[in-house]
Parts: sequence; C-alpha cells; structure tokens
Amino acid sequence: MTGSSPRVLVVGATGELGTLAVHELLARGAKAAVCGRDPDRLAGLAADTGCPARRIDAYDLDDCGSAAPWAAAALGGLDGVLTTVGVAAFGPAATVTDDVAEHLMTVNALCPMAVLRGAASTVEDGGFLAAVTGAIVDAPLTGTADYAAAKSALSCWLGVVARELRRRRVAVVDARLPHMDTGFATRAVFGSPPPLARGADPGREAAVLVDRLLGHLPGAPTGPPS
Repeated sequence: MTGSSPRVLVVGATGELGTLAVHELLARGAKAAVCGRDPDRLAGLAADTGCPARRIDAYDLDDCGSAAPWAAAALGGLDGVLTTVGVAAFGPAATVTDDVAEHLMTVNALCPMAVLRGAASTVEDGGFLAAVTGAIVDAPLTGTADYAAAKSALSCWLGVVARELRRRRVAVVDARLPHMDTGFATRAVFGSPPPLARGADPGREAAVLVDRLLGHLPGAPTGPPS
C-alpha cells in the first residue's frame, strides 16, 4: 500500500451498492478503479470521480479475469478487490428455465470467481479480496433455489480461497449483507419476489462494508472523513 491511500478495484460499480462503495472508498482517501456493465452509468461515475473505468461483461470470463491486472496497472498496484456483481430470480425450481439458471450461476458465481481468481496473484500481500453474497446464503427463501445455489457456490469458493491465501495474509471476505432497500429484488430476471421486510439502508451497509475491508489494510483510514 502506498502511504495511506489504498488502491481498490470495485467490480459491479454501476449498481447502487457498488457506486456507494466507490464513494465511500474515495471519502476515506482510497484510490479506486471501477468496472461495470452499464456503459452510460460507468461513464458518469468515471466523470464524477475521476476513477479509471472499464466496461466488463459477466459472460466474458477471460475479461473478468483480466480486470485486476488492468486495475493494478492503472493504480500503480492493488491492495484490494470488491465485487458487488449479482442478479436475482424468484419462483419454484420447477418453473425456472435452464437459461435462467445458467444466467444466475454465471453472474452470481462464475463472474466474481473469475474476477477474484485473476486478482489472487495480483493483489498485494496483506490485502483483501471481497465479494457480496448476501443473507440468502444463511437463510434461503422458498422460491430462490437457483438464486441461493449460485450465491452459496460463491460463498463456498471464497471459504476455500481464504485458506489458500492465508500465508500471504490476504483477507478473503464473504460479505453476507442483509436485504437492502435498493430495488434489487424488483429487478429480478425471472419471477417476482415474495413479500419482504423493509430493507436495510444501503448507504449505511456500504459504509460498514468499506470500513471492514479497509480494516484489513495496516494504516488505511477507516470511518467517516474528518
């Protein structure tokens, strides 16, 4: 890490949680590189923040795997990677098509795995790799079999990688955030969400997550800017 300026890649930066995380990182003095799917939102985020930006396609796993080396080149090194990529689907397993199931596994598991696999040999010793999985891993709802399976696959993968990178003191974070009031469930690619309790404040959750991640970096600033 260069001085007190952690260098962090955020993948999924054009989603609400990803955008909030980028702004939280910058508020704490970090340097960020951003990847996202929506070209217009990505361009707007880059213009607002000055962060190097690159469009990413979850179905191009080679592209996903090259995101961390790109960010390291853009930032002069890399101390951490956060992926907030994800998509939801709802309905009984018998009604979910194979195409939808494949989409869920690709976006929710294979894409973040590829990003973090590419980052494992790129991030500095003592850094972090993190992915948002969600509370669905702990308490999957009826009608979320394929969605929960994809997120659980990512969670399992993260647990094994954490052991593999322990000697390098790289923290691997499985961020099981609660349901948040972002409208994420209403943008499901299949089906409609069941009745859900009021979601948590995404701004607060993003701040807590960023504090947790930067806390793994010695000397990195945490908490609100002074």
